[in-house]
Amino acid sequence: MSTFLYAIYLLCQVLSFAVICTAVLSWIVMVAPRNRMVISLYMVFRQITDPILLPLRRIIPLIGMMDITPIVAFIILQIIAQVISAYM
Repeated sequence: MSTFLYAIYLLCQVLSFAVICTAVLSWIVMVAPRNRMVISLYMVFRQITDPILLPLRRIIPLIGMMDITPIVAFIILQIIAQVISAYM
C-alpha cells in the first residue's frame, strides 16, 4: 500500500510542476509567439495538464482577463500530496 501511496504522491508532484510550467510557458508564448521550441514545449505541457485544468475551467470563471485555474489546480494537487504524505 505504501508504494501505491508514494506513486500517487509522486504523480501529484509531477503534475504540480507541469501546471507551473504550463502557466509560465503560456506567458512566454504570448511574448515570443514565433519561437517554435517554446510553442512545442507549451503544447506538450498542455497535453499533460489539460485533463486537470479543463474540468476546473468549466467550474471556475475568469477573473477579469486572468485564468486562475492553474493556481487552484496547484493548490488541490498539493493538498492531495500532503494528505497522502501524512499516511505514508
